[in-house]
Amino acid sequence: MAFFSFLLGAKAQNTHIKILTPQEFKKQITGNSLQLIDVRTAIEFKSGHIKGAKNMDFFSSNFKAQLEKLNKEKPVYVYCRSGNRSNKAANLLAKMGFIEIYDLKGGFLNWKE
Repeated sequence: MAFFSFLLGAKAQNTHIKILTPQEFKKQITGNSLQLIDVRTAIEFKSGHIKGAKNMDFFSSNFKAQLEKLNKEKPVYVYCRSGNRSNKAANLLAKMGFIEIYDLKGGFLNWKE
């Protein structure tokens, strides 16, 4: 029984994270003032990024401190190159108490403007 509780507990921890297709992501980030975070390196960011995104390098020593400056009450949209770093960042955001987190499926590689 404890095993099932563990499984359900782990799953419940990530219920605040929603993976969106590029089309869904694009539709949701249009318009409103929002928290759009690109977790790639500065070099990757400079080579192209989604308009309005703020660069917060996942590998930076102050990454978590940068995330702590975000508003936990507002949705956070996160992406990276392929989806790996953004998935880790989304899980970190969930652990930090953010309640509405959206991750771009397949990352910037799947993004077409």
